[in-house]
Amino acid sequence: MSPALLDTDVLSLYLRKGDIAIVDHCRRYIQRHGRLTLSILTYYEVLSGLRYRDARKQLDGFRRFVARNTVLPLTERSAALAAERYGQLRQRGTPVDDIDLLIAGIALEHDLVLVTRNRRHFERIEGLTLADWSEPETSGDAP
Repeated sequence: MSPALLDTDVLSLYLRKGDIAIVDHCRRYIQRHGRLTLSILTYYEVLSGLRYRDARKQLDGFRRFVARNTVLPLTERSAALAAERYGQLRQRGTPVDDIDLLIAGIALEHDLVLVTRNRRHFERIEGLTLADWSEPETSGDAP
């Protein structure tokens, strides 16, 4: 299992226990790597959604989750990598939204596999390695 960065869609399903395959992949990943990794942008997306819904119990649970795992910051380098990909995609006429590009920049900076179910957007980003943990795992193919 390669080091990985969870996208917001996958993290949300894991936290809600909304997809058995994702929960199983995350458990195996934690056994191997000790913790999950998310970006500050995913942190923002989850936190803002919980605050919007005034979900206090889930907010407390999310804070406990974050304390046990790793949140990677947006840096100058990750922003530059995202901006480079933005330029490439705009020139091709296939832009990707800013938050997805910034998450990709963080994954690229740290050489992490991006775990997402949103392949449609992310597969256009040059140099980014993707995995979809909602797909059943076969031996040897888990990042």
